[in-house]
Amino acid sequence: MPTTTNGSVSLYYESFGSDSAPLLLLVNGLGSQCINFKVELCELFVAGGLRVVRFDNRDVGLSSHLKGGPRYTVEDMAADGFAVLDAVGATEAHIAGWSMGGMIVQAMALAHPERVLSMTSVMSAPGAIPGQRDPDVLAAFTAPPAQTRDEAAERHLAGLKAWGSPACLDVERIREDAYAAYDRCWDPEGRARQSRAVGASPSRVDTLANLAVPTLVIHGDADRLVPLEGGQATAAAIPGARLEIIKGMGHDYPPQLWDRLVELIGAHITNVGSVPAVERTSQ
Repeated sequence: MPTTTNGSVSLYYESFGSDSAPLLLLVNGLGSQCINFKVELCELFVAGGLRVVRFDNRDVGLSSHLKGGPRYTVEDMAADGFAVLDAVGATEAHIAGWSMGGMIVQAMALAHPERVLSMTSVMSAPGAIPGQRDPDVLAAFTAPPAQTRDEAAERHLAGLKAWGSPACLDVERIREDAYAAYDRCWDPEGRARQSRAVGASPSRVDTLANLAVPTLVIHGDADRLVPLEGGQATAAAIPGARLEIIKGMGHDYPPQLWDRLVELIGAHITNVGSVPAVERTSQ
């Protein structure tokens, strides 16, 4: 089982594609395990000429679960991302994060821009989530942790009914995904600790104004968990950032949207090329 460490935190990771290809690090959102980036999705990126690395954030999956502390922030989780890059021998990489993962890659780019060739922030925000959430969304998001495997699947389904991509609701697929996540590792307390980390992290709006990393921001116009204003705020905060709005996409990335996501992120990486970030910032 491939693991690396950031201090006392153990991090599980997996790599796809040729070691010589440009590397794309995928970073998960709140409570989400690396298997949420399906093997088939990773292989689409590989088919486009990339090497893909996915990993479990701390407190989910097969990485360390920090029961009893210490408390941490998004910035600490960004350091985990660099530990994974170190483990696979990457001095620099393209990075893409979804939701909380978008916050993590923003923090990575701020901490070490010289190691980030490009950044893609998907369905995320540069700080507190802007806009208002509807009562059904809040109810699904704050529901008590499930106590059984079937309960976990029903909670996952209820959440995606509230904030997922409306035209892509596949009940059987969603339940299967929930069962796979439950069977691999079920730790709702870890999700809660990640949520506290997001809440304890400072806004990045002011610091992002000085970021020189090529940035793509992707958001769905049907996202009811992190409204479109979050993506708009991210793009507005980062000089030169490009915002792509995907019609009908909610706060998820079902298979029906994979081709579009791979197309957008792949084109962004191709446009950036392989010029080291430290050279770009000096231009």
